[in-house]
Amino acid sequence: MPSSLASRTLARLQAIRDAGLERTLRPPSGIDLSSNDYLCLSQHPRLKSAMADAIAAEGVGSTGSRLLRGDRRALTNVEHQFAEFKGTERALYFSSGYLANLAVLTTLPEKGDLIFSDERNHASLIDAARLSRAARMIFPHNDTEAIGRPIAEYSPTGQVFVVTESLFSMDGDIAPLRRHAAMCRVTGAALIIDEAHAVGLYGMRGSGLIEAMDLDPNLCISINTAGKALGVSGAFVAGPAWAIDYLIQRARTFIFSTAPPPAIAAALAASLDIVLSEPQRRDHLATQVAYLRAALAAAGVPIPTDASHIIPIVIGDNDRAMAAAKALQAQGFDVRAIRPPSVAPGSARLRISVNTGLDNKTLDRFAAALAGVLKDTPSWSAASS
Repeated sequence: MPSSLASRTLARLQAIRDAGLERTLRPPSGIDLSSNDYLCLSQHPRLKSAMADAIAAEGVGSTGSRLLRGDRRALTNVEHQFAEFKGTERALYFSSGYLANLAVLTTLPEKGDLIFSDERNHASLIDAARLSRAARMIFPHNDTEAIGRPIAEYSPTGQVFVVTESLFSMDGDIAPLRRHAAMCRVTGAALIIDEAHAVGLYGMRGSGLIEAMDLDPNLCISINTAGKALGVSGAFVAGPAWAIDYLIQRARTFIFSTAPPPAIAAALAASLDIVLSEPQRRDHLATQVAYLRAALAAAGVPIPTDASHIIPIVIGDNDRAMAAAKALQAQGFDVRAIRPPSVAPGSARLRISVNTGLDNKTLDRFAAALAGVLKDTPSWSAASS
């Protein structure tokens, strides 16, 4: 290994440490207030049993890509099941949400096209747009008008795409999907929606915010992570049949990836059944979210007015955010600090996520603990205002 590379890398690592941005791997410990397992399905007996039975029947690996020997009836079946759940013509499963976003934005946009991307989109959407051959423009967060004006002025030789999350993972706020969709209809732009933190939770069926806002799911393309509320892993791209057919033919992260184990599909099938048949899980989550938000307000902790299950507590300074998280962890609460580049510089925060396994007594204790920790956090009030 060249010593110059080692020296440069060590200097980069030291700069990360000096900025208070060094990351460490830490397994779960304490009461879960940080994961994305919103419905607590990752530990559900039906999912465990379905996966175990599938492993016994088909083994632990797929042995190849879907276009070689890696395709399985279980994968095709769960894609059909998800498409019906989402209300779309087709769906295609990927091993991760990152791969799904890369597939969509490096396959559908082409040279001469233009991608408008919300400034707070997830890193996977940002990277995918950068890897695309299309031109890119970043628009102010949730500002539909800021998209419409440039589209009216810009005359590309190709297609315009508008890319957004439906529920933003770090702020917990919801995109104005109806306004975005209306603007896309008028201008002919294509709407791409990442439903990672909404699928399984919103709408009568629980299929996401596209359903909850009564949008036609076949007039957009959605990416639906299966490792959050659905409790398993991977992601479905859903939409019209022509889009899915084209991804199978051209998406490099699909063509050149080993297929997921068939046992994953079995667990996902069980998860989708539960989401559809047990809407009380979603109702219970909404109740617990409202309870915690009220408890935090009563404890004097200012929080955003959004009603989602993601509650950001913006502290600002990286070291102070880490100290606050450590203090809460010492009291038995698994809360993690989120720092740049996951969020903008100067907006380090605690990202609180609510799940159905939290009871009122625990939420009361957490609200009191958080209020106490923040009281001892210098400059927090100024940072959060």
